[in-house]
Amino acid sequence: MLGEEFTNKCIVKPGEQVRLDDITTKTLGILGRPKEEVLPIFQELRSKVSNQQRVLYAEGKKRLLIVMQAMDTGGKDGCVRKLFSRVDPQGVWVTPFKAPSTRELSHDFLWRVHKVVPARGEIAVFNRSHYEDIIAVRVKNLAPERVWKKRYKHIVDFEQMLVDEGTTVLKFFLHISKDEQKRRLQSRLDRPEKHWKFLPEDLEDRAKWDDFQVAYEDVFERTSTDQAPWFIIPADYKWYRDMAVAQIVTHAMDRMNLEYPKVTWDPSKVVVE
Repeated sequence: MLGEEFTNKCIVKPGEQVRLDDITTKTLGILGRPKEEVLPIFQELRSKVSNQQRVLYAEGKKRLLIVMQAMDTGGKDGCVRKLFSRVDPQGVWVTPFKAPSTRELSHDFLWRVHKVVPARGEIAVFNRSHYEDIIAVRVKNLAPERVWKKRYKHIVDFEQMLVDEGTTVLKFFLHISKDEQKRRLQSRLDRPEKHWKFLPEDLEDRAKWDDFQVAYEDVFERTSTDQAPWFIIPADYKWYRDMAVAQIVTHAMDRMNLEYPKVTWDPSKVVVE
């Protein structure tokens, strides 16, 4: 089963030491097929996600939370758009987490997160997430260490609570190389229709590449749990990235044992006139 193979290859085991420099950004060699043969399989997986979501929504008991993190240009938007393009929009919510507003800053850091977690029967996707309140805050020195260091445990406890309430939590880090980021940033400069995607601050963050890598490594080691695991996805090749995420998502949804609700009446005795 490919979904299980991708899960086992990409997962960060609880307490495992992570060094991103030692993890490939290309491919894991699981598929053993060229891109042209992989794309039709991805189309089938997209249809499967759509079918699984339909049952999830109808059953109305379980929830799925997908967290997407990456360095700038890592492909979060593209991956989410491709994977869920065939899914009924009434059952999927995508929330982008940007810099917190003044009102959000007046609350605890999880306040803006908790109010958009999935309800029963829903899939919620976080484009960036509560992890920015450790990673960005740490690297950009937005709060002292004594503040952000406590947040590892806060987040682990928060995610455990979600799991206890019936939420499946999948956390993906789309792992690109520094060279690939340079190519993608340059593409945004070279193409006028992509200028809106380029921000001068992106270069400031790029200059802190090593600091971000260390911050992510600590996050993976401290917050990947059996209940809410991290997956590090090679993302230099977009087609491979999408396939890997789709395999893991469909495998996880298979394990949710979703079922259409059984009716308490006999359909054979109902006549529509």
